[in-house]
Amino acid sequence: MRTIQIALTGDLDEDVVAHRAIPRALQLAAAAVGCRVAARWVPTTDLVPDAASTLDPFDGHWCVPGSPYASEKGALAGIADSRATGRPYLGTCAGFQHAILEYARDVLGVADAAHEETDPGAASPVVSRLACALVERDGRVRFAPGSRIARAYGRAAAVEGYHCSYGLNPEYGRALERAGLAMTALDDDGAVRAVEIPFHPFFVATLFQPERSALAGFQPHPLIAAFVEAARVHAAGPESRVDRGAAFTA
Repeated sequence: MRTIQIALTGDLDEDVVAHRAIPRALQLAAAAVGCRVAARWVPTTDLVPDAASTLDPFDGHWCVPGSPYASEKGALAGIADSRATGRPYLGTCAGFQHAILEYARDVLGVADAAHEETDPGAASPVVSRLACALVERDGRVRFAPGSRIARAYGRAAAVEGYHCSYGLNPEYGRALERAGLAMTALDDDGAVRAVEIPFHPFFVATLFQPERSALAGFQPHPLIAAFVEAARVHAAGPESRVDRGAAFTA
């Protein structure tokens, strides 16, 4: 059985709860899928100047919480590579924020798209401060019917935990949707809490942190299991994959 290789891009900090949870969450997911997983931390600084070469050995890519990153440029380059090549991608918390930022710049064409945490006062704050911070809070999210995230969970809604103060600026939501980024989980107030690229083999990003469930028990998280399964399929080679089409490379 081939071991599935997962890149964890971010800057490892054992004081970050999510960083302690992610390796366990992956092992629980791998047991549920029936494969072996090896995760390796890849600092964001290692993704410049050549993210493609750095990520090429990996079957899946998880951009982890913990912003601001040591290299925002590196984080965005890694996301862009996985988006364009079809490598399964999961982004949580900061990985959600930077997936939106990369898409806004490279697909929507907002060259000065910015993250308000690192660029306060920017002209185009695609990622902006939340009206109410979601630090150590839980909340219900509702999934778009037929979306990849809904299929992963197998239900219409779930309660998830957060540790964040920034999210999608709603002023850019419709433009991003028109450019192909689907808004597939909303909270009870209609705020976007997850996005995905429909024609990509697996590109899902959540503002919440599903990995935290691994510290509360022994059950695999359904979204992380779906990510590991997508990485397993990717590792098996092109002949085992559904035709990806061209839309995700836009």
